[in-house]
Amino acid sequence: MGDSTVWTLAIAAVTGGTAVLASWVAGRGSTRAARIQAEIAARAQRTERLRESRRTAYLDLIEQTHRLGELYWEILAVLRNSAGAGDRGTAEVLKELHDREIAEYAKIRRCARVVELEGPPEAAAAALALQRTTGTFYRCVKGAMEGDTDAQQEFGTAFSPFWKALEDFIEAARAAHQEG
Repeated sequence: MGDSTVWTLAIAAVTGGTAVLASWVAGRGSTRAARIQAEIAARAQRTERLRESRRTAYLDLIEQTHRLGELYWEILAVLRNSAGAGDRGTAEVLKELHDREIAEYAKIRRCARVVELEGPPEAAAAALALQRTTGTFYRCVKGAMEGDTDAQQEFGTAFSPFWKALEDFIEAARAAHQEG
C-alpha cells in the first residue's frame, strides 16, 4: 500500500468520524431544543389554564354579588313598606326573604372560597372582605324580624360598604388578571 492510500484512508476515517460526531452533537442539540420547547409550551398552557380558572372564579363572585345585591334591594323595599306596620304578612315575607338570603349567602361564600383557592392573595383577601360585608344585612333582617325599628335604617346604610367592597374586589381581580 502506498502512502497516498494510507493518507486517503486516514482522511476518510477522520472525515467519517467527524461526520458521525457532528451528527451525534446535532441530534443531542435538537433533542434538547425540542425538550425545552415542549416545557415552554406546557408552562404556557398551565399559565393560560390558571388565568382562565381565575377569571371564571372572579366572574362567578361578581355575578353572585349582584344577585345578592338585588335580593337586598328587595328586602329594603319590604322594610320600607312595613315601617311601623308590624303585621303578620310582613313577618312572613321577611322570613321568606331571610331564607333566600341564607341560600344566596351560601353561594357567595362558595364563590369567595374558590377565589381564595385560585388566588392570588390580594384577590382572595378582597373576596373575603366582600363576603364579610354581608353580615350587616343578615343582622338587620334578623333584627327586623324581631321587631328592631332601627333595622331598616342600618340596612340602608349597609349598601355603601357592600358596593365599595365589590369595587375593591374588581380592582384586585383586574390587577391579578393583568399580571397573570
